[in-house]
Amino acid sequence: MAALTGDRAYVRAMLDAEVALIRAQVSIGLAPEPAARAVAAAAAAPGRFDPRDLALRARSGGNPVIPLVAELTAAVGEMDPAAASHVHRGATSQDILDTATMLVASRALEAVLADLARVAAALGRLATTHRDTPMAGRTLTQHAVPTTFGLKAAGWRALVLDAHDRLTAVRSALPSQLGGAAGTLAAFSAFAEVPDGAVPAERSRSDGTRDIGVRLLAAYTAETGLVEPVLPWHVLRTPVAELGGALALTAGALGKLAADVLVLSRTEIGELSEGTGGGSSAMPHKANPARATLIAGAARRVPALAGVLYGSLVAEDERPPGAWHAEWQTLRDALRTVGGMAETAVSLAEGLRVHPDRMRGNLDATHGLIVTERLVAVLAPLAGRAEARAAVTRAGERAVLERTGLLEALRGEPDLVGLVPEERLRALTDPTAYPGSAGALVDRALSHGGRGRPVP
Repeated sequence: MAALTGDRAYVRAMLDAEVALIRAQVSIGLAPEPAARAVAAAAAAPGRFDPRDLALRARSGGNPVIPLVAELTAAVGEMDPAAASHVHRGATSQDILDTATMLVASRALEAVLADLARVAAALGRLATTHRDTPMAGRTLTQHAVPTTFGLKAAGWRALVLDAHDRLTAVRSALPSQLGGAAGTLAAFSAFAEVPDGAVPAERSRSDGTRDIGVRLLAAYTAETGLVEPVLPWHVLRTPVAELGGALALTAGALGKLAADVLVLSRTEIGELSEGTGGGSSAMPHKANPARATLIAGAARRVPALAGVLYGSLVAEDERPPGAWHAEWQTLRDALRTVGGMAETAVSLAEGLRVHPDRMRGNLDATHGLIVTERLVAVLAPLAGRAEARAAVTRAGERAVLERTGLLEALRGEPDLVGLVPEERLRALTDPTAYPGSAGALVDRALSHGGRGRPVP
């Protein structure tokens, strides 16, 4: 992710945007073919464009495109002096950097999506294997009713699939950017008025559009491989904000997985453990859940980064001072963070160790109270709802106080004597016999792809 979103990656993407621009101009008659060849060759020159040098030179103009264009123009001039005048012609710095940002994001998201698919596959295997593995369901930190580990894993998978779907949708909509100085594409119309830049009438768009700026936008977008925007979006920052939101959703989905692993791997719970735990500098006996810890820490950062990107929607005029600039490092940090989370989640999910014996043992931690909901539901028609609830409550309190277990305590409740046969009462107090629809829900999730996908 560092390589995909690093300085060199951004420089490469900016050069790709410049090459796409000149090729698009050639395709509609605004520039000669030799100029495109010269720009492409100069852009590919090894070692010519040093990120640090460009960054230092960028401070005077406020963005790195200005020195990049100067360097590219010089390189083209060395090859073909006549072609140098066609470099960056008609575009503004934000056109190039915004397009480059979308290219960087698209390339980085390809890696993230691949990792998310692996995480979802590993969680699907866990859900299948442990479809009926009983464990305590916990609400507000306390035991509630029994559930299964398969259902929990299916829930994690559903979140990861939702994140995968959201990132896929956002990635498929990443747009190019071309608007010129103030979003009107005016300079390109001016170039078309020059005799040697005249555009043949037959080169109009297939939909009948003859406006030179709109035609160039379509050609430029095709060259970049991105999506054609309806309008230049210099100050309409929805693409960046939506990308930030999708990254925050992904961070939250992976963070939920990590948070549960952290709780369930506590020493006193011990229901899960990482395949290989992290060590401690002070305590040799520890096997810390290092991967889950890293993911949980990162998950807390990304929403704040997304908040900055949402804040940049408030971009004044036709080109914004500050709002646009605030996005650069913020978005890159979010992409890197989520990319690291996804890669770490692969090793977490694929190496996760499940301990069914500890899950079963923890079901008995409340001396049978975990099935009181079921008991009240079954006994209410026989003894009356209020009476059944009161009897089960008393039995539960006595089971905890005397440490006798709920079954033994229920035998001493006069309101319940003779209502339920001993064998039936024993079955009712078995926490493993109260999974509800957990198994069916796991099957449903695995069959239909997850929570975010409609049932046919």
